[in-house]
Amino acid sequence: MSYAEVYAGWKADPEGFWMEAAEAIDWDRKPSKALNEENAPLYEWFADGMVNTCWNAVDRHVAAGNGDRLAIIYDSPITGTQEKITYADLQTRVASLAGALAAKGVGKGDRVIIYMPMVPQALEAMLACSRLGAIHSVVFGGFAAHELAVRIDDCKPKAIIAASCGIEPGRVIAYQPLYDGAIELAEHKPEFVVVFQREQAVAELTEGRDVDWYAAQDGVEPADCVPVEGNHPAYVLYTSGTTGSPKGVVRPTGGHLVALNWTMKNIYNVDPGDVFWAASDVGWVVGHSYICYGPLIHGNTTIVFEGKPVGTPDAGTFWRVISEHNVRSFFTAPTAFRAIKREDPKGEFRAKYDLGCLRALYLAGERADPDTIVWAQDLLGIPVYDHWWQTETGWTIAGNPAGIEAMPVKIGSPTVAMPGYDVQILDEGGNQVPNGELGAIAVKLPLPPGTLPTLWNAEDRFRKSYLSTFPGYYETGDAGMIDEDGYLYIMARTDDVINVAGHRLSTGGMEEVLASHPDVAECAVIGVADELKGQLPMGFLCLTKGVNRPHADIVNECVKLMRDQIGPVAAFKLALVVDRLPKTRSGKILRGIMVKISDGQEFKMPATIDDPAILDEIREALATLGYPKS
Repeated sequence: MSYAEVYAGWKADPEGFWMEAAEAIDWDRKPSKALNEENAPLYEWFADGMVNTCWNAVDRHVAAGNGDRLAIIYDSPITGTQEKITYADLQTRVASLAGALAAKGVGKGDRVIIYMPMVPQALEAMLACSRLGAIHSVVFGGFAAHELAVRIDDCKPKAIIAASCGIEPGRVIAYQPLYDGAIELAEHKPEFVVVFQREQAVAELTEGRDVDWYAAQDGVEPADCVPVEGNHPAYVLYTSGTTGSPKGVVRPTGGHLVALNWTMKNIYNVDPGDVFWAASDVGWVVGHSYICYGPLIHGNTTIVFEGKPVGTPDAGTFWRVISEHNVRSFFTAPTAFRAIKREDPKGEFRAKYDLGCLRALYLAGERADPDTIVWAQDLLGIPVYDHWWQTETGWTIAGNPAGIEAMPVKIGSPTVAMPGYDVQILDEGGNQVPNGELGAIAVKLPLPPGTLPTLWNAEDRFRKSYLSTFPGYYETGDAGMIDEDGYLYIMARTDDVINVAGHRLSTGGMEEVLASHPDVAECAVIGVADELKGQLPMGFLCLTKGVNRPHADIVNECVKLMRDQIGPVAAFKLALVVDRLPKTRSGKILRGIMVKISDGQEFKMPATIDDPAILDEIREALATLGYPKS
């Protein structure tokens, strides 16, 4: 079947499409129907089914005779260790940890915060919660105490599962002072903390509150899987809100299982037993969907990687992992490839490894600039698929359905909408715009299974954030267009579309132009305030390693490139060379913060920022051009 036939089949009979997809999941009680629309526009999927996530991700593979298959490969260049865990091993470990949690009173509906680095125990903690029907909320290991406290007060966990430390290149981050500080700050007090001790920094346990990971499991009965309703929350994952207070995205159990299982073959084109690697972190949605749940539900081997694309030890670490562990499909963020390209522009490390196992590279998380995609394609000699989705959706909105039909790649586009998503481009009045015109990207309701039904304890905020701008649609917050072939282009966040003398221009389009300059490894464009034109675009350029030409020459060439490719309408004259760009830990560039610095506005330091010192560097660079204007 072609993609067009599959998509048309979903559109003609969404109920039948998703009920058929649900057959691939083991249900304790099969749902009587797929969609529940009684509370529209708040929709639910498979609400009256009964199911357990952990059974589907672990136990059923053991029951089917695949207990010896590898479930997890842990590869930590930071500590120099590797570990391979079979599905049978994983079942034993998870049932034991779940038994320890149950013995201390954790049950269905209780919340548990998980505060851990990239170690297999993070996945074991997630699965142990899902085994009991408890709702986990993973908080990125090393988040500041205040941010952790905010999340404790919002989801009110019965327990916290933490590691004693995280390890970054050149430094060890002790977690104990952070979770101790958070518990002190929070009004809600968790009943206990389970601590997984790492030898690089051992935590001092607080008597009466903290229990050691292994000691807690001594002598307890392993726990069985607890069936939950299809609409029962599997987890809450906090995403930063525009107002500064995080939004707790709710992931419903039934739809999560069905959708993720469907994606593994149809989008990522892997079969059970294949090795799949998503180089992300369990603190982000990619880690939830495609390090932990998606691969395990589908019976794949997943890789837990504790390292960086460069510096652990070099720009060849990704190639080593792929080659050593026989990775078939690889998923990472464009920012990781830009880092490798900047460090090793000629791709010399690639030549050291046999990557014959790798079928495709998948990029998501930030706009994938065409230059990086072409570089990766040339280097690897395989298809490079950009795809686009959000924390809120949990899986791909638009991508290349390689397991159904590998469609022609159009560089700059994540290809087409997946079944379940009726993607439309709207103007400010909510009307569809013609093909090729820029507008707000919205998805006609209902959203498909696995996407957020609401926000944790914040239904009004959910409606206001996503449903109120365009009634009958989910507002993605992204701007873009659809071409005559139905290919979607994501040009910017809607707040990154700048208005230059009445012309609405995409900063993403400008970044593509700058990234095409041979000396530019990475870039960002923001709109700065201008009395005459309202806004002017300003470019920030990070140069490829080894470039030592005068910066003024490179800036002049970039200005000329912009004039040639976008035209005088862009009014592009301002550009700065900087060493690095401010980013979140997941690699998203903090353009909004850069705008605030350039305009002299107050801002709240984002909890997710990778290195706050970068903001001072940006401030100093802006000052050389006279920003902020007095």
